[in-house]
Amino acid sequence: MRRWWPFTLRGTGALLLAVAAFLIAERAGIPELLYFATLLAALLVASAIALLLTRGAGTVARVISPEVPEVGGTASVVVRAGLRSALPSGPGRWVDALPPGLSGRAEGISPATGSTLSGAGVVVQVRYDVVGAARGIHSLGPLEVTTTDPFGLLRRRLALGRATPVTVAPAIVDLAALPPASGEAGGSRQTTTLQLGQGADNLVARPYAPGDSMRRIHWRASAHRDTLMVRQEEQESSPAATVVLDRALSRWSPLAAHDTGADAAFETAVTACVSVVARLVHEGYTVDVVDSDGTLLTDPVGGGDDGEARAAAAGFATLRARPDDAARRVVPASAAALTGPVVVITGALEPDDRLALGGVAHHSALPVLLVVSEHAELDGMRAGGWRTTVLRPGGDIAAAWDDAMEAGYARVDH
Repeated sequence: MRRWWPFTLRGTGALLLAVAAFLIAERAGIPELLYFATLLAALLVASAIALLLTRGAGTVARVISPEVPEVGGTASVVVRAGLRSALPSGPGRWVDALPPGLSGRAEGISPATGSTLSGAGVVVQVRYDVVGAARGIHSLGPLEVTTTDPFGLLRRRLALGRATPVTVAPAIVDLAALPPASGEAGGSRQTTTLQLGQGADNLVARPYAPGDSMRRIHWRASAHRDTLMVRQEEQESSPAATVVLDRALSRWSPLAAHDTGADAAFETAVTACVSVVARLVHEGYTVDVVDSDGTLLTDPVGGGDDGEARAAAAGFATLRARPDDAARRVVPASAAALTGPVVVITGALEPDDRLALGGVAHHSALPVLLVVSEHAELDGMRAGGWRTTVLRPGGDIAAAWDDAMEAGYARVDH
């Protein structure tokens, strides 16, 4: 009843008192009581007119920090809204509508506002925190402000502005470092980057050419060779790694293709994917993230750039499962030629899928297979060279990664 009833507790009491006064004054013939009831009714009418003169001004602006929160991460929301009122208004309440993908307490008391007859609106600014609850793009708002008249008798609800889209990225879990042996092999391809530092290790000298800046003269090399030499950065290469995220719908629940956050197993796989990418990038690998059909899911992520890894994770906010293709591959056909680290993240496997994976592990410096399932038999995969582990939906990704690394150590020991 409170949603549609316009009177506050004080206003409800005043209304009941005015009605009672009118009835008693009429029956008892008391003019003073009739006068009192008339004043109360006039006060209620004046309060209603004051509220009708209050209106929303402009749009609602929201500033979210960080702009792309992670699942389980906290973001601060600052909301600025404008109000115009010909008469002062008393304190009210504000509520910002939260979608299911965000959790928190987005409500509070709005301050009293003065008259804006001069033309300048009153800006109401509020702040609250939200926590990312589910991956995806969610609509935050609209903002609802409840204002009261100067006497606190009536209330009016104003829906201000439009909803603001908020992108919630999958969380990046901190994974353990790679085993030392995996870093000895480069990838199947080498990506060349230019090191812009001026340390002795990555600088070479070449003869001066017209147009070269005098600031780049290498004085020691010039004195040694008796001719002008200039600094030139040496090009270095970073090894390549590949992460395969199998999105084939037959390995996940149908909900994984319907909406983000609907299938716990697929959500765990996406979180594992971005976490593995972040670990490989931190280790200096340039990482390609591909689907099992060979589709590139994001631009290659440069080695050593942790910020680029987080930006890539934000691109996975809307990722869903897809219908199976005719080949029903677990890994792309090109994966058999990869010599760098290969991490495959998939769902429930069939016997034919295990056979298809058999020839991939022997070429890779670090073949890792993460199977997100309640139950899976992977003994044959370990014998085939894979570092394998079963990751339960919603389970501990860091612990599963450790298990996969330890499985590799065990094979080396034996």
